[in-house]
Amino acid sequence: MKFDASAPIWVQLVSEFARSIVVGEWAPGSKVPGVRELAAGLGVNPNTAQRALAELERQGLCRSERTAGRFVTEDASRINRVRAELTRDAADEFIRRAQGLRMPPDQAQQLIEERWTAHVDHDQSRTDTGGA
Repeated sequence: MKFDASAPIWVQLVSEFARSIVVGEWAPGSKVPGVRELAAGLGVNPNTAQRALAELERQGLCRSERTAGRFVTEDASRINRVRAELTRDAADEFIRRAQGLRMPPDQAQQLIEERWTAHVDHDQSRTDTGGA
């Protein structure tokens, strides 16, 4: 993972861990990797990983079981709300950048539709060829 110097690492980890949950890399009910494992894999201090996981718990995306570790929530509505929040944040970022380039809204919408279709077509062709 490449970190952005403009935001605290733990905040970036919260976003990355939430993304892992909403896309199913960390499945509902599954055990979350341990703090040391995450920290080592990401090249961060264990305290930073711990802080990010504590925030995930606060947001209701995972829960701790005293001796068993952390587990991803099984609350599909909570996961869907977070998916919507992350998507809204991405859309807001796109809009800010498009406005900064003085792109008219109709052109921005057309671009999104074109790119969406291109990605759907690309993803479909990967599925048809066995992911190659």
